[in-house]
Amino acid sequence: MEPFEPELSNEEMILSFLAEGGTDFISGATLSDKLGLSRTAVWKHVETLRKLGYTIEAQPARGYRLLQVPDRLTALEISPMLSTRELGRTLHHFDSLPSTNAQAFELAQEGALNGEVVIAEAQTAGKGRRGRSWVSPAGKNLSMSVILKPEIAPTRAPELTLVAAVALAETLGEAGAPALIKWPNDVQLEGRKVAGILTELSADTERVHFVVLGIGVNLNTAAADFPDDLRELATSVAIMRGQPVPRALFTAALLTRLEAWLDTWQQNGFGPVRDRWKALSSILGAEVLVRSDSKELRGVAEDIDDSGALLLRVDGRVERILAGDVEQVRPRKG
Repeated sequence: MEPFEPELSNEEMILSFLAEGGTDFISGATLSDKLGLSRTAVWKHVETLRKLGYTIEAQPARGYRLLQVPDRLTALEISPMLSTRELGRTLHHFDSLPSTNAQAFELAQEGALNGEVVIAEAQTAGKGRRGRSWVSPAGKNLSMSVILKPEIAPTRAPELTLVAAVALAETLGEAGAPALIKWPNDVQLEGRKVAGILTELSADTERVHFVVLGIGVNLNTAAADFPDDLRELATSVAIMRGQPVPRALFTAALLTRLEAWLDTWQQNGFGPVRDRWKALSSILGAEVLVRSDSKELRGVAEDIDDSGALLLRVDGRVERILAGDVEQVRPRKG
């Protein structure tokens, strides 16, 4: 497949050039030549960026350099850092949404392409698993939904939750927050939830039409931002690291990592994903309590099977669990 060359706006291209320059000045003549614009047009685009919150220094005979970027998650901030072919190349940004998954589902029904992403600075009625809410305060976290159009049977769709969990745990680790995965869709830091994944799909009996992969990550939430009943159960990367997270950089890194794992999954099947998921699991080898709508089981989380179902050893027999809430009773062995 040929590398995808996105069409960036002039503002995105200026930001990209300035970011590459680091602390060095980039002359107006250089920007003018690279963009095929007059130096006056370059100056107007720089002024537009300043109005959007970018701090750009300008000096006569030296040019421009980027000093500070606003903490937002628009294409202007994310696109210059992306190295994906498709994921995030079309980005729908909202200041606030009830649910990024609901918005992405609607866009997919209207014909959105594979890899289109919906991001909201604030999410007011986000959905978690089993009807729970996932609410994110403005400007602190990542609330994102990715539209995927894999050519698979509906029975394979649950694998995508585990693909996303692996990509997310690895991205958190690279950000200085070593993460583990709790089946089926939670990512944890030091035993507390830091992220969740919600996969929804449109399909018929033969094939998947599209999948909406919802990802919520507590990046810069402070302890005081959590409701009282969640402070012992949830955390954020900033709490764990002791310093804030550059959200746009994290988002670009996550999309890049997610696309790489999706490529591996499509080319080599679920096996490599399963192996990596097991290495990052917080529950395999541990005694757990699994609650579902119909029953409650206690046993040792032994493995996941080729479809991502949890294999729970209960009184000498193995139960195959397709859905449920998992609570760790005793730590994993080893």
